[in-house]
Amino acid sequence: MAGDIGHPSLSIRSRRPLNSCSTRQRIHEAIDRSPASARRSASWSTSEGSVRGWAKSPALRDYSGALAAASQPCEYDELVHSSLALPALIEAAVRAGEPARAAAALDRLSSRTRASGTQWALGLEARSRALMSTGPAAEDLYREAIQRLGDCRMATHLARAHLVYGEWLRREGRRLAAREQLRTSHQLLTGMGAEAFAARAARELRATGERPRKRTDQSVDQVLTAHELHIARLIATGATTKEVGAQLFLSPRTIDAHLRNIYRKLTITSRRELRELQLP
Repeated sequence: MAGDIGHPSLSIRSRRPLNSCSTRQRIHEAIDRSPASARRSASWSTSEGSVRGWAKSPALRDYSGALAAASQPCEYDELVHSSLALPALIEAAVRAGEPARAAAALDRLSSRTRASGTQWALGLEARSRALMSTGPAAEDLYREAIQRLGDCRMATHLARAHLVYGEWLRREGRRLAAREQLRTSHQLLTGMGAEAFAARAARELRATGERPRKRTDQSVDQVLTAHELHIARLIATGATTKEVGAQLFLSPRTIDAHLRNIYRKLTITSRRELRELQLP
């Protein structure tokens, strides 16, 4: 989004579909070309702790932590980083009971998103504005956010829009409508490996009386890659990591890495559970 507003170091155009990976790469390239940005990046932006702070704290419902983490890049008011952090700051401020901070951040975000005009930018504004609204106005904004974010390739933001809309619907006492949004959010977040946010969606879904669907409810061959499925079959026969590695001409460490991915995707934790699955 920052690039959409006309940052001089970024060549992202408002009518060009955005891809999250390529956008992040262009942002990092822009940072590298800017000495001032590079100096600031050393203190917070490329810091693993800072990124985790504003990206993960809301998923864990640590809104005070998210607010503190998102506030830091926004204080510098550097276009690239603050534009990415403002939506997180707004959500955290609303949840932490600081509406004045949320309103100030929304004003800053709105001026940038309107100048940008992209579906991604306007979708983020609608989602942020919905968090600060009530009644029919809030619902209209949530739906607008989902429509706009669904028209671009920012799947993570779309999933989070479904999540906050579902949370709002549940608190409005509309359990059936909430389930639909939360189910969609949970499936999207689980599919992309956003485990902390998926867990938040799962908690909300359980609160409506529905059991979240696990990845294992899908067929295993839809969840695993062909290579992972081959390794899973070998492990399920009782073969050791070393034996599987020798058979596939891979190191035991590589097999262990694949096995961790298999466990995560199938939401299991042991070889015993793997053997109990009906592998195709």
